[in-house]
Amino acid sequence: MKHTKYCNKCNKDKPLSEYQKYIKHGINIGQSYCRDCRATYKARIESYKRTNPKNNPNRMFVNGKYIPKTHPLYKPGNYKTFEGAAFASLSGYEKSTEGYVYIISNPCWDSWVKVGMAVDAEDRCNQYQTASPHRDYNLCYNKYFKDRRSAEKLAHEKLKKISTKHKGEWFKVSVKEAKQIINKI
Repeated sequence: MKHTKYCNKCNKDKPLSEYQKYIKHGINIGQSYCRDCRATYKARIESYKRTNPKNNPNRMFVNGKYIPKTHPLYKPGNYKTFEGAAFASLSGYEKSTEGYVYIISNPCWDSWVKVGMAVDAEDRCNQYQTASPHRDYNLCYNKYFKDRRSAEKLAHEKLKKISTKHKGEWFKVSVKEAKQIINKI
């Protein structure tokens, strides 16, 4: 009488020689798989790793968020911030004119807003959060422009005319006023 073992996958009794590479608890605890079924399982797992969007080497993710190929800084990989992606593809960052003009505020500085530009406004706001222990910077508004540099420059010129004070990219105006100016550009 030959010794056999039952395979939980193909539901057949196979000779023990088919289980030479058998790991004691198999794929699922308490289940036995023959060599062929285990190889099929491993192939499926490898296939999943290649096709899983998070593991796909041809896709770009920044802080877990998928970035499409049309993005000006697109470079396959996983990055924590766009800054990391920009340094990975610095030539694309320098040439890129597309992006956002944004408004950021902080409740600590009442009626002061920052109007700036970035390839990705949410990422820029996240960079500000690292400087604040309270993580209280708010991205109030952002608008996409084909030429973010000239749009920001225009916004700054108009904001200087209506703000009571300004320092660099910070203006003492309401978010509503800053938003209206950006929308008119």
